[in-house]
Amino acid sequence: MTDDLDLDELAADLADFAPQDKKGGRSPREERIIAGFEEIQRFAETHGRAPGHGENNDIFERLYAVRLDRLRGLEECRSLLAPLDKQGLLAGVAMPADEPAEAIDDEELLAELEGMGSASDITELRHVRTAADKRAAEEIANREKCEDFDKFKPLFEKVKREIAEDVRQTRPFELKAEIRPGAWFIVGGQMAYVAEMGETFSNAQGRIDARLRVIFDNSTQSNLLMRSLQRALHKDEAGRRITDPSAGPLFAGESEDGDLASGTIYVLRSKSDNPTVAAHRDVLHKIGVTGSDVTKRIANARLDPTFLLADVEVVTTYKLSNISRTKLENLIHRIFDPARLDIQIKDRFGNPVIPREWFLVPLFVIDEAVDRIKDGTITGYEYDVSTASLRRIAPR
Repeated sequence: MTDDLDLDELAADLADFAPQDKKGGRSPREERIIAGFEEIQRFAETHGRAPGHGENNDIFERLYAVRLDRLRGLEECRSLLAPLDKQGLLAGVAMPADEPAEAIDDEELLAELEGMGSASDITELRHVRTAADKRAAEEIANREKCEDFDKFKPLFEKVKREIAEDVRQTRPFELKAEIRPGAWFIVGGQMAYVAEMGETFSNAQGRIDARLRVIFDNSTQSNLLMRSLQRALHKDEAGRRITDPSAGPLFAGESEDGDLASGTIYVLRSKSDNPTVAAHRDVLHKIGVTGSDVTKRIANARLDPTFLLADVEVVTTYKLSNISRTKLENLIHRIFDPARLDIQIKDRFGNPVIPREWFLVPLFVIDEAVDRIKDGTITGYEYDVSTASLRRIAPR
């Protein structure tokens, strides 16, 4: 702390702490200094110690620590306050802050205090970032080109697909959320992948920390601290964590306790005498998802162009739990889109209709697709019409 600060400047700094109409025969300047010291005393009484510097301390405590250091450093202040110092606060040695001075710059702090009506309003101070917050933002911003991004690019594309297909979800970041190798986040508007984590260690505050290698979807990387990523995510209103592609049991013969029976995947075969349908009857299937009883769903099939205006038979069903029926149905239809039946029929009123849920796919392939939906691997596969099988998607 500087020693060349005069009483006028200090008094101006402490003006906002001044109580109104205080008696005692002292000058207004002395009253303001005493009022500021009394705020520090109240802090010490509440917390059982003098206020201290430190990036993890409350901003109000750090403000009191700055003021106390200045009072300790000025002889005239010490003389004025000594009779009031029952807690021995002035006996301490003025210590430099263990953080950059700009983090608790007086002009910034006092600007925040302008217009406040009383000393107690200091506890409503907002928008002043700690040094740790500033350092976290800088570490997120300071990135370099990721030279081996080609090996991470397929991972980013896969996760984006999984989010679109609701295999993964984005959730608000919570401080308790685990940051570990393989974890995915959205910070600063970009997807971030924790590729590596170094040995853990205790930081200056005794908390566990580690150096990370984080890859971003714009082909950059940053070697930042785990705590810095945590702070950046916490401060980012749009910050999100991306869940793992395991959403619990999607399909089961019986619902376990707590499961929500959300509906059924059904596979149907048409009894239509349409030449195209008849020629491919063994491999032509309607695949859909319903929340109601399947037999009720197909009761009026011959009146519904969705069912090709013909009766149908149920080939197989798969019960599902805890999943969005609409998103699941969209996922299945996307997988089998290359084999979608291209047919147009007319409804009862002669209007042309193109049914969209009929696919030229063997039943064993549908079984495999359902199994891969269960274990979360379906997003890595696509349907190959030429071989009538699922094949792994080649990295792009």
